[in-house]
Amino acid sequence: MNIEQHIVTATIAAVKQLYDQDIPENQINLQDTRSEFEGQITIVVFPVVRFSKKSPEATANELGEYLVANVQDVTAFNVIKGFLNLTIADSYWLNLFNKELLSPQFGSIKPNGQKVMVEYSSPNTNKPLHLGHVRNNLLGYSVAELLKADGYEVIKVNLVNDRGIHICKSMLAWQRWGNGETPESSFLKGDHLVGKYYVIFDKEYKKEIDRLKTEGQTEEEAKKNSPLIIEAQKMLQDWEAGDSEVIDLWKKMNGWVYEGFDVTYKNLGVDFDKYYYESNTYLLGKDTVDEGLENGVFFKKPDGSVWIDLTADGLDQKLVLRADGTSVYITQDLGTAQMKYDDFKMDQSIYVVGNEQDYHFKVLFLILEKLGKSWAKGLHHLSYGMVDLPSGKMKSREGTVVDADDLIAEMVATAKQKTEVLGKVNNFSEEEKEALYNQIGLGALKYFLLKVEPKKRLLFDPSESIDFQGNTGPFIQYTHARIKSLLNKGVYSTEVNAPEVAITATELEMIMLLSKYPSEISAAAKAYSPATLANYLYEVAKMFNKFYHEVPPIVKEEDSAVKQHRLNLSSVTASILKTGMNILGITVPERM
Repeated sequence: MNIEQHIVTATIAAVKQLYDQDIPENQINLQDTRSEFEGQITIVVFPVVRFSKKSPEATANELGEYLVANVQDVTAFNVIKGFLNLTIADSYWLNLFNKELLSPQFGSIKPNGQKVMVEYSSPNTNKPLHLGHVRNNLLGYSVAELLKADGYEVIKVNLVNDRGIHICKSMLAWQRWGNGETPESSFLKGDHLVGKYYVIFDKEYKKEIDRLKTEGQTEEEAKKNSPLIIEAQKMLQDWEAGDSEVIDLWKKMNGWVYEGFDVTYKNLGVDFDKYYYESNTYLLGKDTVDEGLENGVFFKKPDGSVWIDLTADGLDQKLVLRADGTSVYITQDLGTAQMKYDDFKMDQSIYVVGNEQDYHFKVLFLILEKLGKSWAKGLHHLSYGMVDLPSGKMKSREGTVVDADDLIAEMVATAKQKTEVLGKVNNFSEEEKEALYNQIGLGALKYFLLKVEPKKRLLFDPSESIDFQGNTGPFIQYTHARIKSLLNKGVYSTEVNAPEVAITATELEMIMLLSKYPSEISAAAKAYSPATLANYLYEVAKMFNKFYHEVPPIVKEEDSAVKQHRLNLSSVTASILKTGMNILGITVPERM
């Protein structure tokens, strides 16, 4: 039983003995003591006042006296209004550190028997991944790793949008103007090559619209009557009818895109356990619609279209099947949700999708609940905000969105430039330098995007993210490398017994902060928020630097017990920084 549980149990006993009342455990509120007051753990006394029938100050004093007398490790207390601040013996914290934090198992959480699916990335196969996809991928991957660290069995899923009119636009443009160009002949990544033809289609389509408008058509008519869009629509119909020539072209060009995506995914350090493809799922959901009609969840309008009325739930009427029997997005999503559940029987399913789809997911989940799907309660939309760049900071290849590959290359180049200025890599081989620049560049990008709560829109400045001071990935990476250097110089061995020593106020702060690591993982996993963990790791790195500057040089410490204890503290800090950053998808260098 840890000290917090002891205090809760003792407080329940105190209320019983002092006031002859039974207080429910959930009414005992413990907090960390604020830094300006003496103590480490604070009890919020206000809920106890209704049992004591006394002022908050009087109640706090009586509780404080009881706890000092009855809980071994509570050595003193002070009262600030309705807050009881308790001082816990240094020996308790040192014992906790030596027995629990030094254990190789510290921070690992037992499997909880729950299965969760995280669906992220979900790209279209007509263009490369961009900055928005980067946030999506990093968020999805780190949430999956967080849940894994918190004891869940995790399935990472990518639902690829590999069909539709947008794909046919790239195919038609390549057919018309490609002259047989391939990734090999053009020296372009496959996704960039296909994206190039999507842009060409758009340019040619706009030319046709302008021409038709000069001939007297309205914008609306020109968009519909353009021969190019009519041909693209015909190609989509041919694809749906299984035309072998169209299917072969579709397979070839999608193959190029997948090869390109694989490179970007590898560079970003993200992976997937299962791929679903819209070409295999777009016909799903019609059975679900039939089921909903039978149950009276859906209704048919006179034109034959099928709808659901959600006005009683504060939403509107939603189309689930067109009059001609073709599906809409929500139809496919209903069917895909059922298929994924049938495949994996997961307890939870998290969709990592931008906040422009908030309404869509509200409707989807509500429909599934109304259809009586028991698993619908476990569905969650992890909604996130857009990423903006300061204007002029970085040009995209097409002048509209920032390409993921360009962004990665720029981050690595900036890391190289900033690291070389500091002159810290003079004794590195070229291979080691390249690996380090990659770690720093990607670490800066990932940390900057993940340290902000997912729901918030964020402004990403590539240069600001690569700073070796402040709340950045490189600062935490540098702290880890500094600790590893210290441990090497100190000839650190984990075999030595943990010593009993007097600890400084900063060492006490460190032990308390480090001891929170497992609960920080659980809190971040529960909130689906890597930001919680990222900012905790920054606090750990900051605390280590404070400790490092306050104590005399550790490697020169003559008292072997003090030296061992401080090396132990450093080692646990390095381990938490490494495992925590790995959960965020960030690797930390051993030296830099």
